[in-house]
Amino acid sequence: MPNSKIAGIGYYVPERVVSNDKLTEYMDTTDDWIKERTGIEERRYAVKHEETTSSMGAKAARIAIERAGISPEEVDFIIFATLSPDYYFPGCGVLLQRELGITKTEIGALDIRNQCSGFIYGLSIADQFIKSGMYKNILLVGAEMHSMGLDFSTRGRNVTVIFGDGAGAALIQASEAEGGLLTTKLHSDGTYAEKLSFMSPGAHGGFHHNKAGLDIDFGWPTKEEPGEIFVTQKMKDEGHLYPHMEGQFVFKLAVQKFPEVINEALTEVGLQASDLDMFIPHQANLRISQFVQKRMGLRDDQVWNNIQKYGNTTAASIPIAMAEAWEAGKIKEGDLVCLAAFGSGFTWGSALIRW
Repeated sequence: MPNSKIAGIGYYVPERVVSNDKLTEYMDTTDDWIKERTGIEERRYAVKHEETTSSMGAKAARIAIERAGISPEEVDFIIFATLSPDYYFPGCGVLLQRELGITKTEIGALDIRNQCSGFIYGLSIADQFIKSGMYKNILLVGAEMHSMGLDFSTRGRNVTVIFGDGAGAALIQASEAEGGLLTTKLHSDGTYAEKLSFMSPGAHGGFHHNKAGLDIDFGWPTKEEPGEIFVTQKMKDEGHLYPHMEGQFVFKLAVQKFPEVINEALTEVGLQASDLDMFIPHQANLRISQFVQKRMGLRDDQVWNNIQKYGNTTAASIPIAMAEAWEAGKIKEGDLVCLAAFGSGFTWGSALIRW
């Protein structure tokens, strides 16, 4: 049975840098307020009407494919992770295929919606396909264009200041050599799904909110009619068309689940945190990463954080950080690398890689 290895990685972030001070032009906030709560100093925003989630993903993908030493035509499966797709449907996988000019091969394209842990979920899926012998070269992309769907007012600042745009990619390849992807661990718990969510527009009609015990009036028509509208005036007026997050709840759960899922993976392969050469957490919040680092007893040189520069790029954050760390020479052949993420759903996961 072949092993799965990361044969090539790449990332792309837009040229436009948006500082914390720039955001003060739109909302009541300060540079110190943002840095104290998140560690973020700036983020990148894509060019509206010119760049999209899939076009950024294609830029990262081309780098990963070239570094893997193959041609785009040799890719035999695509996995695309995002929460901010170009379209409601179809998904970004086929759009990426078109951007790369490889539609003639008619390979499969899978879109996954696991938000912050999307890249790790995608990595686990790719690993199973490789080990089964079904595919040999799988292109895994995580990309986000958050800037098109944020509330740039004081009402939305707790969420808006956190997120940025970008894309990362990895070419997962079959290998007969030892090492590669050692294990992945995936978990979820939908009990508190609405505490970090983008609920409307959607087809729920308020059903799930009532089930979750939330008192939210979205202004849905009381009379049931075919073709009931997705967007109401009340949603627009009260800001329900933007992401919702209960920050303290998410923070407390994240700092619990991160160490658990990391230790679960380490225990399976008979290793411990001190054996790690590099830990790359999903860049959700610098304070979360620092808390987990302390809990795991890791040194600064064992952890890669770049949220200060890019903000939270959700499904793209791990591949961007991994590619950046590799380019900086912080990940070398034979190194033990741990990836971990926690996010909306809630879903969380980890992966151990012998580089």
